[in-house]
Order: sequence, then structure tokens, then C-alpha cells
Amino acid sequence: MFRTLALLVVSLAPLAAAQDVLLVLLKGASALAYYTPEGQLLGQVAVGTHPHEMVVSPDGKFAYISDNGTMRIEQAGKGGNSISVVDIAARKRVDAISTGKYHRPHGISYDPIRNYLAVTAENPARLLVVDTERRKVIRNFDPKGQTPHMVSFGPGAAIPGARGGAEFAFVSNSGADDISVVQLTTGMVKKIPAGTRPEGSMLSRDGQYIYVANRESASVTVIDAQRQAVVGEIKTGKGPVRLAETPDGKFLVYALMHDHAVGIADLATRSQVVSVPVEGDPVSVSVSNDGKWAFASSEEKDLVHVISLGDRKVVRSFSTAKGAAPDPAVMVSVP
Repeated sequence: MFRTLALLVVSLAPLAAAQDVLLVLLKGASALAYYTPEGQLLGQVAVGTHPHEMVVSPDGKFAYISDNGTMRIEQAGKGGNSISVVDIAARKRVDAISTGKYHRPHGISYDPIRNYLAVTAENPARLLVVDTERRKVIRNFDPKGQTPHMVSFGPGAAIPGARGGAEFAFVSNSGADDISVVQLTTGMVKKIPAGTRPEGSMLSRDGQYIYVANRESASVTVIDAQRQAVVGEIKTGKGPVRLAETPDGKFLVYALMHDHAVGIADLATRSQVVSVPVEGDPVSVSVSNDGKWAFASSEEKDLVHVISLGDRKVVRSFSTAKGAAPDPAVMVSVP
């Protein structure tokens, strides 16, 4: 009996040792940094030059990072052509998936059913499908849009019990004010109108809607993901750029770049209910799995903001190294 209890304690030890860690992608420092929620730097991993976006695998083991190679989408340059794969627990870059002749990878989305990535490339404009198990690009499509930016898989990637994975990917065309819906079996493209300079997008947790942030028209376009048609709009503060949904599906949280704030909208009424001021121009936002916290980064100020969603206020902001230019910040549980 005592031996059984001892074995049980040993088997539970890794669970007890797990800790919440904030992964912060440093665009200027070309690294993935690990911070405590209080803002203490734990370490960092070098990735490709000027990374822009990242997504964490559903099992929490890997971070996939688009190594864009330029600091901003408006800048000229050939750019990079790789996707860094970081083993989160080991704090190690374990692979770099080549995107070949397609440079400046940017937006990135994960299909947990097939373990595929959808990745946009800016030079030339392309949508890439990456098999994370084989760690290679397996398909590429012309999204027939101008300046493809962010991307979201459609239904199939989020609906519990769905089989076969996502059939469509939704690509924000920042230079054309529309969305390209790319069928991933045929490459057929359907265009959906959006606001001015569409950027961040996401599939709702129930798989019903695609939300698209329109940076220069202070709005979020609501798209019926099955019908592939616009069904509504959320008026926001100025400069919405990235989006996240609370776990209960009641609220949409977004970074308001021009308003120096993080906005929160009620999804039942499709209206903004509060704007939380932050220092600087927030360029990213995420929500913790328990729905208690939002994280936003002000790249030009080298600041990461921690926001209490219950109190709807900033509880702390911490600095990264000067010039590190933090962008996406995501909380994960690390053994």
C-alpha cells in the first residue's frame, strides 16, 4: 500500500510542478521569451529574423512562429522563408520549416484535427498549408488578394467531434479590403467584402462565425462561416488589429492600436461595452484559458500589459529589453 502511494505521488509530481508561463514573441530581438505572469524574464529562445505571429499546438508542446524577416508589412525587402518550431518545455528551437520560394510568412492558424498550419506569405502572395507532423509545406494556393495578412481556418478546426479538418481558410487582404475564402481541396477562391485594412481574424469557439478586425474603419466584420457571407458588424474604438474570444463565448477582446486601448465587445448585442486604456499602441491580444486575463503588447514601448477581464483594468505592465518589440503574448502551462 505504501509503495502504491509513493508511486502515485511520483506520478503526480510533474502535474504539481506545472507553472503558468507567458510566451512573448520579440519581433525586434528575433526571439521567443518566457516570462512569469508577474513579468520576470525566465529565458528566451532565438528564432528566425523578425518573427511576426505564433500559434501554440493544442497539446501545448510546440510553438510555431512565422519568421517574416522584416519589421513591418509596409517595409520593402525579400524577407525570410521559414517557420520556427520551438519545443516549449525544452526551451529549444527544434526545427525550421522551409517555405521555399514563398517569403515573408506572416499569419498563422492551427487545425487541431489534421495538425495542419495555414500560413500566409507576402512575397509573393500565397496561402501555404503545412503538415506539422512531416514538418513541410504540402500545398500552396493563390489567394487572389492584395497583401495577404492574417488567416483563420474555417469550421472543422473548432467544432468538437468534427472529422476531416477544415475545408476552408479565410485570408485577410489588407491591401484590398476584403477576405479571400480559399477551398483547401480545390484552391477555388471566394471574395467577401470587409472594412478598411482587414487584419486579425479568428474562428469563434462554436465554429459559427469568423470575426475580422478592420484597422482603419474602427469595426469588426462578422462572417457566417458556413454561408461565407457577412451577417453583421461590431463598431469598435480606433485601430482594431487583433482579436480573442473569452472561453464562455460571451465577449470579444481586441487590441485598439490607434486608441491606445484594449476593447471588449458583448457578442450577444455585437456592441463594444468598454475600452481599457493602455500605454502605447497595442498590436496584439490574447485571452488566458481560464478567461481571467487578457495580454496585449505595445511594440514601440517594449511593454506587455496584463489586463483583468473581471475588473476590466490593467493590473500590471512590464518591460522587455529595449528594442525587443514584443508582439503576440500567450499564456501556457509548462511542466
